Formats: sequence, structure tokens, C-alpha cells
Amino acid sequence: MIAKIFARLSLLTIGCAAFSYAEAAPLAPKIIVVAGWENGADTGDAPGEYQDWVERQHLDIIVPVRGVPKPILRRNAQGVYGLVLKYGSTDLTTLALDPHFDLRHTYWIFTGISGVDPNAASIGSVAWARWVVNGDALREIDDRSIPADWPYGLYAIGADRPNKLPSDPNHYGSITNVAQLSKAYALNQNLARWAFALSQHAPLADDPAIAAKRAQWHGYPNAQKPPFVMMGETLGALRYWHGEARNRWAQDWVKLWTNGQGLFVMTNEESQINQIEMRRLASRGAIDPDRIMVLRSGSNFSMPPPGVSVTQSMGDEGPGQNLAFDNNERAGEPVIAELLAHWATYRDHIPSAP
Repeated sequence: MIAKIFARLSLLTIGCAAFSYAEAAPLAPKIIVVAGWENGADTGDAPGEYQDWVERQHLDIIVPVRGVPKPILRRNAQGVYGLVLKYGSTDLTTLALDPHFDLRHTYWIFTGISGVDPNAASIGSVAWARWVVNGDALREIDDRSIPADWPYGLYAIGADRPNKLPSDPNHYGSITNVAQLSKAYALNQNLARWAFALSQHAPLADDPAIAAKRAQWHGYPNAQKPPFVMMGETLGALRYWHGEARNRWAQDWVKLWTNGQGLFVMTNEESQINQIEMRRLASRGAIDPDRIMVLRSGSNFSMPPPGVSVTQSMGDEGPGQNLAFDNNERAGEPVIAELLAHWATYRDHIPSAP
């Protein structure tokens, strides 16, 4: 009886529309857009990764999540939800374990800004990932102490030099199969190609200040282009790395763990953590892993332009952030519109590229 009374009273109001669970059936979001953080309020001030989605998708209804003290979830009337990870990947698990939600048919778009490889794309460009690659667990030797024929001092645990896959799985403790050591988390490539086909001609924004800076990138034709949409991989690493040498490592690391099929484009600090959590939830039947998409946009380059020191370039995200926020939503919008327009089909049949 107490539980029923609580359910009837489960109402959250925080300065906008609110949602009451009452005794309704579990909510079944059609799409959840996941953002990593937001500046200040969700609307009306300087944007972060979340605000453009909230305002443009009209996510005006705050939806409570059991056990979360601050609002992290919003929705609109069409079934599009936005989740901002104020408590990190824990919010994914908390949402999935809340019995008020049924996420088994939900499509996920993990969004956010990233460092972008100037060999692959320009500031403000957007990439749909086929793999999210984990750059955390590895062996490291100071580059000043490495053998003369090594390119850098980063290499896989269980391997004996850079750019080799592990040969001994016992270095990972309980793992006994080398195949289980993969650091590339495969997404549904057919779904990724479908999303790219819908969004590749989306009208992306540009910025005069960013456009002027593109001239610095002599010898990097993709870095000199106006923002565009592409397919390419996301590398997640808790270390905030920067510079040409580490950029080479990132390119090689993505190729190593994708058997030469992946292209390093975007780097950030949380994609790998989120995908580890989503795979745990999938193993428990809480979500469908084939419905996960990852869409990242470049706010700054992962190495300095020619003639600029690495220390001067490190962390220079500010000028490109707003453009990256803007274009991230612009590229995702056609995918959301298509899923909503044909939900009767896509609820049970995952789309793929022709």
C-alpha cells in the first residue's frame, strides 16, 4: 500500500513541465540522447553538450529517475529523451534499473565533443563511430627510455612491444582467452552506416574565427575543410593526451584493435567507460546493444598545427566548443526525425544502410 501511495505521489517539478508516474505502465523511450555534461542550466544560458538537444528537440518535460537527487532526464511528447550524465556512467545503470522504464526497444545516441585528428577531419566536423576503442589499459614506458626502434612507449598488456596484440591472456588475471582481451567495442555497423547516410548532407554550421584558423594547417587537407559529417572511430582514454607522437599512437591503437579496419577520428575521456557500462546492461537484458549509436564532434585538434608548440596548443578547446555543440545536434537531428516518422517499423526492426 505504501508503495502505491508513493507511486501516485511521484512527481518532480523544477521550474518547467513535470511528469508523474502514477500507476502507468513503464515508460518506453524511443530514443535517448546521452550527453556527458552541461554548463549551468539546461536551457537559456551558455550551452554545453546537452543544451542544444534540450532546446531544439523540445525536451521540456523533466522525468524523475529513482534514486537520483538531481534531474538528469528530460523528454518531449514524441518519445525523445535526453540524459545528461551528471554522475557519470552510474546514471546509465540507475536509469536502466529503475522499474519505471522499459529500455529494450530504445535507440541510444551517445553524443559529445572531442579532440579530432587533423589528418581525418576539421573543427566542427562530426563522426559516426563503428567502434569505440578503449585507450586506458596498457603498458607504458617513458618515451625517453624506450628501445631505439620503438615509436613510443605505449603497448598492449600481454604484448612485448608497440603495435602487437597480446599473446598471453593471463596478464589480465581471470581472462584465459586472448580473444576476450579486445579493447575495441564494436557497434552495430549497419545502423551506423544508416545514420551516416541520413545525416551526411545535414546543414552544418561554421564559424568565421574557426575558418580563419584552418589556414594554419598546411599539409592537412581534411583539417582545412569546412565542417562535414563522416564515419570514423572514437578513442576513449582517461588520460588527456595531446601532440603528434601521441596522435600517432592513437591512430595505431585503433587500427590494432579493429584489425586494420578502423579509422581514428575522435578522442575523449569517457566514451570507453560508457560503452563498458552499456555492455554490462546488455548482458542483463536491460538494453539492446544493437541500438547504440555514437556521434562525436570535434571541438579542438588532438595535436598542434605546424609551427605551434604542443604546450601552447594543449587544451585549446574554447574557440571550437560552441560549433561542436551545434553541429553535433544538427547531424543527429535527421536520424531522430526518421526514427520517429517510422516508429511502427523501427520499434521491432533495426534499420540498416542499403
